[in-house]
Amino acid sequence: MFIAALVMVAAQAALAVQPDEILPDPALEARARAIGQVLRCPVCQGETIDESTAPISRDLRLFVRERLASGDSDPQVIDAVTARFGEYVLFQPKAQGANLILYWAAPIMALVAALAAFLYLRARRAGPPDAATPLSEDERARLDALMRDQGR
Repeated sequence: MFIAALVMVAAQAALAVQPDEILPDPALEARARAIGQVLRCPVCQGETIDESTAPISRDLRLFVRERLASGDSDPQVIDAVTARFGEYVLFQPKAQGANLILYWAAPIMALVAALAAFLYLRARRAGPPDAATPLSEDERARLDALMRDQGR
C-alpha cells in the first residue's frame, strides 16, 4: 500500500514538467529545475512549481525557462518571480525585514522558556526557608496567645 502511494506521488511529480517545456540545453534545464525546486506553486499547498500540475505552475516554469534562455542569472529569475507573486512563492523567504521576526521568534522563545525553567527549578531546589530558626520572645508570646484563643 505504501509503495503504491509512493509510486503515485513520484509519477505525479514526473508528469508535472511537460516535454514541451524542457530546454534543449541540459545546463539551462538543470538550472531551471534547481530554481523550480525553490519556488512554491502559488495555488498549491506545499508543492514546488516542478511538482505541481496547476496551470499557473506551468506558466511559471515557462517564465523561468524564458528568463534563463534570455541570459538572466538564477537570482535574477527568482527575484523576477518574487516581484510578480510576492515572497509567498519562496520556500525559504529571505531573512530580512519582517521575516526576521519569523526567523528569530522560535529561538528567542526557546531561550525564554529555558530561562524560566532554570529559575523555577532553582527556586524549587532551594526549598522553604529554614524552619529550625528559633522564635523570638515576641513571636513565642504571640503564638501562645493565638493558641489559647483557638482553644476556647
